[in-house]
Amino acid sequence: MSKRIVVALGGNALGSNLPEQMEAVRGTAAAIADLIVAGNEVVIVHGNGPQVGMIADAVAELTRSDPEKYVPVPLSVCGAMSQGYIGYDLQNALREELLNRGVEKGVSTVLTQIEVDPDDPAFQNPTKPIGPFMNVVEADELKATRGYEFMHDEKKGYRRVVASPKPVSIVELATIQTLVANDHVVVCCGGGGIPVTPTEHNHLKGAAAVIDKDFAAEKLAEQLDADELVILTAVEKVAVGFGTDHERWLDTLTPQEATELADAGEFGAGSMLPKVQAACAFAQSKPGRRALITLLEKAADGIAGKTGTAILGA
Repeated sequence: MSKRIVVALGGNALGSNLPEQMEAVRGTAAAIADLIVAGNEVVIVHGNGPQVGMIADAVAELTRSDPEKYVPVPLSVCGAMSQGYIGYDLQNALREELLNRGVEKGVSTVLTQIEVDPDDPAFQNPTKPIGPFMNVVEADELKATRGYEFMHDEKKGYRRVVASPKPVSIVELATIQTLVANDHVVVCCGGGGIPVTPTEHNHLKGAAAVIDKDFAAEKLAEQLDADELVILTAVEKVAVGFGTDHERWLDTLTPQEATELADAGEFGAGSMLPKVQAACAFAQSKPGRRALITLLEKAADGIAGKTGTAILGA
């Protein structure tokens, strides 16, 4: 039976730089094409953590090299740039994959803004990692010269963090709805969308933040009245005791079970936790809705109920 599905792509679907991205999107396009050929309406949301960090760092270096010629670029504009070039690669790879299968279907990228609350407490507590990992010397220099804040991973080093407010509403929702209704595959809310706050005279002001793409995908899935939210990541199922001797993979979760496991610290704050929280929010948003967390290559099997972790509401 045909479903309307919002797919949230993890970083492993895009690579960490432009050459890796151009290679990775081929496999990503093949997995998504499987869902489309099966008759589903598919809308795609993707992350942009490495990409937006790379753009922001490159622009900052350029500005520092000649401050009279080059002006600083806000993080919201860097997010818009990343949406454009990631969407460009994704839509072309998917169009090519579909045509090679004999399917003629429009594929469109929508530059998407998402309204956030300017009083969201996330602005006082930056937690969203962007850009590459670096060593302590590099991190200390950026703290001193640019005022960046960092998280520390004992194995990987230091990574910049920025505010990650929750999405309130999707500004271009009507455009996305129109494209879906006219049988287009839509790439939107890239990188979680460009975070904006409304000001006077109907102006939308970009915020220095990055919205988590899983929460953006959940909000989109709700507002599009999707049947299923599929969050694709680097593992086939959600686990408890991940990486330990008592590791156990989960076929299903209820929102209550997920909340209890999250409170017990079973899900990593910067990795699996937002995926589980977003999945639970969607499953609870309306009777009959289902969320799935699984591996990119297993998306079709997961939707068919053969693998992945399904989150079901009451």
